[in-house]
Amino acid sequence: MFFKRLVAASAALVVLAAAPATSQTRLPVRTDHHVHVHAPPIREILTAYCDSPGRISACDPAFVKPLTAKDLLADMDQTGVQTAWIMSTAYLAESPMMVPPLADAADRVHAANAFTVATAAAHPERLVAFISVNPLAPEALAEIEAWKGEPFAKGLKLHLTNSGVDLRDPGQVRRLAAVFDAASGAGLSIMIHMRTRASDYGAQDVRVFVEQVLPHARGVPVVIAHSGGWGGLDANTWDALEAFRQSLATDPKRFPDLYFDLAQVFDADTPPGDRERLVDLMRRIGVDRFVPGSDWPFSGPLDAYLNDAMALLPLTSDEAEALRLRQVELKTGA
Repeated sequence: MFFKRLVAASAALVVLAAAPATSQTRLPVRTDHHVHVHAPPIREILTAYCDSPGRISACDPAFVKPLTAKDLLADMDQTGVQTAWIMSTAYLAESPMMVPPLADAADRVHAANAFTVATAAAHPERLVAFISVNPLAPEALAEIEAWKGEPFAKGLKLHLTNSGVDLRDPGQVRRLAAVFDAASGAGLSIMIHMRTRASDYGAQDVRVFVEQVLPHARGVPVVIAHSGGWGGLDANTWDALEAFRQSLATDPKRFPDLYFDLAQVFDADTPPGDRERLVDLMRRIGVDRFVPGSDWPFSGPLDAYLNDAMALLPLTSDEAEALRLRQVELKTGA
């Protein structure tokens, strides 16, 4: 198949010697559940994307740095991280923020996903590949289907902000649910950045997601990126987390495969009161539903985030150890 030829061709670009993880004076995070490495087809459009009049904010300088899997692995080794989930950023090619739209967007999405899968195939003991799509794109379901059965494609990354998804639009909600159906059918776990562009994003969006989208995962793990926000702890993120807490309190066993990553939710400058409030919500939701994640390279050096900043969370020693060792168990395929 065409996509397998792309994987084979891309693998030649990404084969690197992965050194063993270095020992740490404290227990290192076992798995970083949220990292990014841009594929060449995406790096080629980043300048145009960041300069596009469709952008809703300026690009973070870390977003455009020409970092590679070699850089990621070196940082993982330095920090003692054994494995990382590497998220394709293919969805950028079909983002409505890209103005004017790219004529070759669908081909670019596929090629970028192929590169990410090839990167994981080159380092099967270290990296886990998540393909990505814009769930509103006409080719989204076909792109997911193309990776069904590919052993190194383990998950699907969705980014609702970047894709322009509105959880208050019933038609878009149905299309998102169809994407969840397709991912489940392909045996792909789901990482979803579910915060939308709505200025009052929060509980009402979570309720729609929980009732109308999440059931379509049908047993595959679903990880809520940034614990329901887009980094940091603002009023919208607190509102979303509280809505998840309420939903899970009503039926704690309804979604046993639902998790929340901590990627960029806090940093070393997060006020102590916010750290305490976060840990309180984690406990009420279930600390075992939270997993380590960095959002590398936005995190900066992994050691500073996964070790220094994470150590500031007022968890008990047992909670902190369990969090550092936790990794979501992925499905083995459709």
